[in-house]
Amino acid sequence: MKDTPLKSVIQIASCTPYPPDAFAFVQEALHLAAVHEHGPEPEMANPALLGRRHVTGQQLCEALRDLAIQRWGFLARLVLSNWNIHSTLDFGKIVYAMIDNELMQKTEGDSLEDFRNVFDFAQAFNPENCLRLNLSK
Repeated sequence: MKDTPLKSVIQIASCTPYPPDAFAFVQEALHLAAVHEHGPEPEMANPALLGRRHVTGQQLCEALRDLAIQRWGFLARLVLSNWNIHSTLDFGKIVYAMIDNELMQKTEGDSLEDFRNVFDFAQAFNPENCLRLNLSK
């Protein structure tokens, strides 16, 4: 652990091409992915169990895609583009900026490469997929 105080999301975002809202969106999707994979978080967080709530880069990217479509529908790709997010690798760069600043944790097997080409934005956010995912919720 560093001796210096943790940076805020705003400070971290200012060192990246992504706005603070993009970081908040990733954090929200991380929570949803963990709940989807592991169930609701226990009220009394047991430090020994925190590592067991890990999600992979692919699982997080899928949660980000689904949340974007749920929230913005056909405009999801446009919103993400306005945040300078054009591929799943951009999601990974946001995650790793938070990891580097101790706002998230990773396991030994995790890598930025886990976020590369998880899905194609043009296909994932096309109108047909947006409609299909919105109807299935």
